[in-house]
Amino acid sequence: MTGEIKITKKTARKGEDGSKIISVRMKDELVERLDALSEQTNRSRNELINLLLQSAIDIVKVEEEKC
Repeated sequence: MTGEIKITKKTARKGEDGSKIISVRMKDELVERLDALSEQTNRSRNELINLLLQSAIDIVKVEEEKC
């Protein structure tokens, strides 16, 4: 045993991969559904959120308020 711990250096620093860290609040039920989907698909919660948001933003339609 050498008594040292070797850790490799990351190549990209935070933000250099074109992404940003954000924080959102979600109801427990939604998080539970995401976790179940995560387990079924073997994808991380983060990956699923990104995939789902990308799909939703492509199909959203903004309607004007009716007064």
